[in-house]
Amino acid sequence: MFLPFFQSLREEAVPVSLREFLTFLEAMAAGLVIHDPEGFYHLARLTLVKDERHIDRFDRAFSRAFSGLQTITPEQVVRALDLPRDWLEKLAERHLSAEERAAIQALGGFDALMETLRQRLAEQTDRHQGGSKWIGTAGTSPFGAHGYNPEGVRIGQEQTRHRRAVKVWDRREFRALDGDAEIGTRTMKLALRRLRRWARQGADQELDLDRTIRATAAQGWLDVKTRPERRNAVKVLLLLDIGGSMDPHVRVMEELFAAAKAEFRHLEVFYFHNCVYEGLWRDTRRRWEHQTPTVDLIRTRGPDWRLIVVGDAAMSPYEITNPGGANEHWNRETGEVWLRRIRAQWPYHIWINPVEERVWGHTRSTSLIREIFEGRMVPMTLDGLGRGVRALR
Repeated sequence: MFLPFFQSLREEAVPVSLREFLTFLEAMAAGLVIHDPEGFYHLARLTLVKDERHIDRFDRAFSRAFSGLQTITPEQVVRALDLPRDWLEKLAERHLSAEERAAIQALGGFDALMETLRQRLAEQTDRHQGGSKWIGTAGTSPFGAHGYNPEGVRIGQEQTRHRRAVKVWDRREFRALDGDAEIGTRTMKLALRRLRRWARQGADQELDLDRTIRATAAQGWLDVKTRPERRNAVKVLLLLDIGGSMDPHVRVMEELFAAAKAEFRHLEVFYFHNCVYEGLWRDTRRRWEHQTPTVDLIRTRGPDWRLIVVGDAAMSPYEITNPGGANEHWNRETGEVWLRRIRAQWPYHIWINPVEERVWGHTRSTSLIREIFEGRMVPMTLDGLGRGVRALR
């Protein structure tokens, strides 16, 4: 069954030898990965890719070869043997056609959604599945998990499926970015290097050759002169969206994070989810207990700092326009208020979006943030980073 995969690798110009492919097959036969799609991907990449420059080609080949795995019918799954229990439980989820989804109506806005949820919580006493009204699973109700509704509140589901949830009732843990990731960071470093502003600061530790020559010639003996080391004086405040719809972009975020750490001596990094509100955090594992008030950053970091916000800007529009619209907590002030505050404090600012620029117009929230940032949103491409760096200088 893996021969089409091998052929896809060849078509994408990934230099895979027959010996390497046989090693991959041996690893599968030895049972190194069982019922773990992510583990299978990493095992294949480990055995078949020798150069980091070929990872993108490998991803394209992998996606093309195994794109049909998500469309296996329930009958095929039932006939399979030795499947994990959670795989079989997923069969209870309801899968709707495009026509069925279009027929489902939203409740009519954020306020109506919150009021209806309050009523459901007061009235419901039993568990429900497959319905369209009560809080339950695998149905078309706007409240619950593993179902579908144009606008809803996700309750009891580990991760997003249709990206339609207005609020999330669960306390989720997000992955922190690895600042040591070096794969693919070289070109990003070159782009960020244009933002350098050199200054000589600190103790005199560097030899000043020109002054040493002049002083030696004037004195008649060796007169060594030193000067402060030249360092990049640009101060950067980096705000990173983490979790949810940003999960597919973790690798490119790690690359940008590692490049920024390498290029800027004065770099402070904070995380947020979807939109900037009253609190930011440094450690995603303790983000509920140890948040930094956004207003404290505004008071203590002067307007000479460069602000770089990174996120896909994909969220419910209510998260930007409505008090209480935040995905995971009740915000007293709208996301738009906080976005305009940080723009006003740091005049040199950009928003970097890892999503392709051609699809930005398809998401209402992206359009709103582009308007708030007055067009200072750039894609996470070399050209986009170049444009962004020019806006920061």
